Amino acid sequence: MNNRLVSFVALFGLFNLAGTAAWSLDCSDIVRWQAEGMSVAQMTAKVAAEGGDTSLVHTCLAAMVAPEPEAAEAIPADVTRGAAGSAPARKESAKKTTATRAPARSLSIAPAAPPPPPLSAAPRPAKPVYVEPSGSEQYTDHGVNGMVLTAQDAQSTFSIDVDTASYAISRRKLEEGSLPPPGAVRVEEFVNAFDYAYAQPRDGAPFAVHLEGAPHPLDASRHILRVGVQGRAMQGPRKPVHLTFLVDVSGSMHSADKLPLAQTALHHLVENLGPEDTVALATYAGSERVVLEPTPTTRKSRIHDAIDGLTSGGGTSMGTGMELAYRLASDAYLPGSENRVIVLSDGDANIGRSTHDQILASIADYAGKGITLTTVGLGMGNYKDTLMEQLANKGDGNYFYLDSPDEAKKVFGRDLSGTIETIARDVKIQVEMDPEVVRAYRLIGYENRDIADEDFRRDAVDAGEMGSGHQVTALYELILADGAEAKDALATVRMRAKKPGPDTPAREYSWTVPVEAVGHDFDEATRDLRMAWSVATFAEKLRASQFVEEVSYRQVYAEAAAVAGDDPQHAELLRLIAKAAELSGEGRIARR
Repeated sequence: MNNRLVSFVALFGLFNLAGTAAWSLDCSDIVRWQAEGMSVAQMTAKVAAEGGDTSLVHTCLAAMVAPEPEAAEAIPADVTRGAAGSAPARKESAKKTTATRAPARSLSIAPAAPPPPPLSAAPRPAKPVYVEPSGSEQYTDHGVNGMVLTAQDAQSTFSIDVDTASYAISRRKLEEGSLPPPGAVRVEEFVNAFDYAYAQPRDGAPFAVHLEGAPHPLDASRHILRVGVQGRAMQGPRKPVHLTFLVDVSGSMHSADKLPLAQTALHHLVENLGPEDTVALATYAGSERVVLEPTPTTRKSRIHDAIDGLTSGGGTSMGTGMELAYRLASDAYLPGSENRVIVLSDGDANIGRSTHDQILASIADYAGKGITLTTVGLGMGNYKDTLMEQLANKGDGNYFYLDSPDEAKKVFGRDLSGTIETIARDVKIQVEMDPEVVRAYRLIGYENRDIADEDFRRDAVDAGEMGSGHQVTALYELILADGAEAKDALATVRMRAKKPGPDTPAREYSWTVPVEAVGHDFDEATRDLRMAWSVATFAEKLRASQFVEEVSYRQVYAEAAAVAGDDPQHAELLRLIAKAAELSGEGRIARR
């Protein structure tokens, strides 16, 4: 054991990470367990079982691989926050936890930020945990991505996410007078709930990638990189869609914000369908039943009558309902068309005779055959966000939450083409940083969309779906290397995607991020970058990310207000930020 580790063992023999009470576990235990061949996950579980702080595992392992103090290069103090607070990843933990000694140089001309806080005494959980904040609501906390040393792991690989449910759920919580549970906040769903002025792809390409960087507006040691993807908006008549609605009509769906809102949404969707489309309707409660066989939308009055006739009552058996819906979808399946099941539920369901894993595997199998799944969440009090998101992920579909009739009109009206017309399946993104330009980086959000780097080109590995005109935005926080401005390329962005329909080989695309794409002043960056950063930082505040502990809601509000203009969506954002500031105890913000 080296001198550095001896000092850690001595320290942890007296104090826990919070620096208060003595406890029985210390770094010597971690060293012994590692020598016995235990994995990081096994060690983390063992610490948790003993009632200890699971970040001990990552902290001790980081100490074992970090350079000696006398050889360490200068680093902004808060890079160390990434070790204890990072989200679980499917890569070796050493890659993620060695981001503790990254030399940094700022090209920013922004004023220096106040010194960052030390390592949090209460770091984020190392593994997802289930939280029931009120009633029987259920959300999964996926943690927060930490800083990664580029020299140790230059590639960041993840599935795209065009879901917006997290933003709508959080909006409802805030407007009802409470902060959302941190587990309900997924940064990427906040960012992708907003529209950006990305140009359409040219020359028939399915995607256009828009890359931009700028100094961090509040931290002179950091830069922000935005990767914006614009999917092609289909022109002319769209291909026919064959939709199967599966509606939860159990007793828990009786309130006005559940089944009645679901009926409003379905009526609106049907009115926006064309004469070549078909609709089938099934329900589940204590038992499942077919309400309407596949019916052409030329008979809309019959479809509307079937929707109006839905009533709630009885138990819930989602698994058998899903089996019935997919049978109907299979019967109506037509190659070359969009074949989709749309589930509307509060997620408060027992699975039925199938296990949870079996139903997810069945959904993935149907997705591979070209039948995708969209989930639409409703209601509060017993809402199961985790289940609804998992179903959509496995079904190669999207996940929405309806908190109002206006949101129903948005999802099934203005955004309908993106909701029901797929342009690409299993879309993955890989950003490879140049270690001579980027010393360390952090992907903001996408924690539960992480994909192992080696799985990027494995087409069997599931990823996200992209609809007509969809946009995907990802933000990185960067620490640049000395002399970065003299280099050619900062990073390479790659995308892989399959054509819609049954499984086909994926095609790969790539773009280079030139160093010139990084500006010298955040205030001179595009409105899109500045707004995306404001939205992401707002979400990070709501989920209590350790990387924004020193940022106030007031500062986020000021940055968003500077580029908001007259956009109603931006006005809503400002209202929600001001509400969060008040609910958090920060005080009232004089709204513009």
